[in-house]
Amino acid sequence: MARSETKNDAKNDAPVKSSPGRSRPPRRGLLTPVAIVAATVALVLLGQQALHGLPHWLNPFGVETKDRSGPVLLKSIRDLHRYEAASGNFQVVVDLEKDAKFLPSSLRGKRTLFVGNGSVDAYVDFSRLGSGALKVNADRTVATVTLPPAQLEKTNLDTKNSYVYATQRGVFDRFGDFFSSNPNNQQQLYVLASQKIQTAADQSGLKQRADANTKSMLENMLKALGFTTVTITPASQ
Repeated sequence: MARSETKNDAKNDAPVKSSPGRSRPPRRGLLTPVAIVAATVALVLLGQQALHGLPHWLNPFGVETKDRSGPVLLKSIRDLHRYEAASGNFQVVVDLEKDAKFLPSSLRGKRTLFVGNGSVDAYVDFSRLGSGALKVNADRTVATVTLPPAQLEKTNLDTKNSYVYATQRGVFDRFGDFFSSNPNNQQQLYVLASQKIQTAADQSGLKQRADANTKSMLENMLKALGFTTVTITPASQ
């Protein structure tokens, strides 16, 4: 009888094993790093906002711009004898794409959309008036002017209002641009935009408008001087 009680007591004293399906991994070990990272990010953001609110001289990360440019050098002066008769404003979208021959554009390639704004002036150069270009009769009532054709100035690109609208780059190009910056890329966009605007101005009828405006100006000026008949003829080019 005593031996059976000892066996029962041993069975009761044996540790109870928990089923494997009910075991749960501890969550505290995973939540702690996440909470630390979230708190760190929050502190950094709050610190940035606080620094932005500080005066410039108190902000240790504030950027100060200093102009260390040298004095402007006057290289030359030209006397102009021209009449600015018309001006045209232009806008062009330059779509410049550079691709590798044997690689997809996602790896190697670059496409840039550049919006260029600029103006082109049209003028008549009075220094090209030859001898006998102005003929007046004896009574000073009739005047005949042989006028040289209008010309176009070079494109004046407005760099302040010209900008890169969008850029698509491959992986290799992104990696290379991260370590180096090539100012010639922007310069190439400026040159292309200026060339396209110059071509458009030459085909826009801007020179014809300048010829008409110059003719009207000379007619009004000579008639104000007492000439009753004024004839403007274009010079042979």
